[in-house]
Amino acid sequence: MQLRIGNGYDIHRLVPGRPLILGGQRLEHPTGLGLDGHSDADVLVHAIMDALLGALSLGDIGRHFPPEDPRWKGADSLELLEQVVALVREQGWSVGNVDAVVVAERPRLRPHIEAMRAAIARRMGLSPEQVGVKATTNERLGPTGREEGIACHAVALLLQP
Repeated sequence: MQLRIGNGYDIHRLVPGRPLILGGQRLEHPTGLGLDGHSDADVLVHAIMDALLGALSLGDIGRHFPPEDPRWKGADSLELLEQVVALVREQGWSVGNVDAVVVAERPRLRPHIEAMRAAIARRMGLSPEQVGVKATTNERLGPTGREEGIACHAVALLLQP
């Protein structure tokens, strides 16, 4: 059996007038801010997609879903994730598991983690036990600590028999 590991990272600025979507869940930021981006700016799903693509040296999500392409304007990141998982399978690989950590001062993510895991797992054709989602703060340090944005780090393990 062959194994591949990929790592992904994403960060988006918090701005007024945009929804806050993480792991496919619409959340409320205490100040009413949302994530800025060409698509729905779901940093959690974007980091997972980059980890999957990176494991197979297939570039990043910007290569597959360029922000200058109007087809991806406002796109649902979970739908894009389905396309990335299909590409992984076309290459002869399956997903063993993914694990991610979202870095945000607010809102509190713990009450939403199980729904995020379930939504991501469903779109990837996995069980929720194969999808790890954690949350942490940056202890008020850096851009995420100052609540200028929300970031996510992710890893993916791919398997080939």
